[in-house]
Amino acid sequence: VRRILSMLEDLAENQKEKYADFWKEFGRVLKEGVGEDQANRERIAKLLRFSSTHADTEEQTVSLADYLGRMKPEQDKIFYVTADSFLAAKNSPHLEVFRKKGVEVLLMADRVDEWVTQHLTEFDGKKLQSVAKGRLELGKLEDEAEKKAQETAEGDAKPLIERIKKSLGETVKDVRVTLRLTDSPACLVADEHDMGANFQRLLKAAGQNAPASKPILEINPGHPLVKRLEAEADDTRFGDLAKVIFDQAMLAEGGQLEDPAGFVKRLNQLMLALGK
Repeated sequence: VRRILSMLEDLAENQKEKYADFWKEFGRVLKEGVGEDQANRERIAKLLRFSSTHADTEEQTVSLADYLGRMKPEQDKIFYVTADSFLAAKNSPHLEVFRKKGVEVLLMADRVDEWVTQHLTEFDGKKLQSVAKGRLELGKLEDEAEKKAQETAEGDAKPLIERIKKSLGETVKDVRVTLRLTDSPACLVADEHDMGANFQRLLKAAGQNAPASKPILEINPGHPLVKRLEAEADDTRFGDLAKVIFDQAMLAEGGQLEDPAGFVKRLNQLMLALGK
């Protein structure tokens, strides 16, 4: 194993085109080594390649060392997003604030990537952090003005959040104002210690039971659709619009709706109401 890893390290360092060809054929298999070979995890991690928002292409050419070399001085985490396809990862609403700030995010769309992130929690002293789990902590990437604006938005949105919670009921674990979004009205995130939605889908597809967990709905209070929701006085229409926003967030992160026909019916009713 040591000889093979030495050979791969030499290829990766000195014959990059050959290593790229190797990676296209056997990269997914090598990724499994992160979980299977604990003794060599660090060496294998250096050989991994991913797609990222740096090039926004499906080709997996970015090493973790490359990522570290491009990190912003105030950045202290390696950010990533997992999805069931490259396009779903690339277009994830969870990336919006990172694109706005020019912060690179790894785009993980191989099924084995969920396995990788379960076993590779840090690299070279930097924690790997999913952009779709837990509260988004940008640390020094967020300036004081943004922090104050966030606090103000959270305070102003409290009545709306309570109405949404009451309307959605047991569908969600919580509702809160988001830092993640700049263009989308809402997104779904997993709680810090819950299993991510993509991992849950992979387990179910493999016929395994996934631990039951509910998503957290994060809303963008500055979005016109959320403002329209806030202004809605009719409780029935408010409930329909809140459910549509939730279902759209579910679709945007690659999930499947439990009641697609209900979503279409509510959407049609709202469209007809807007036309009156």
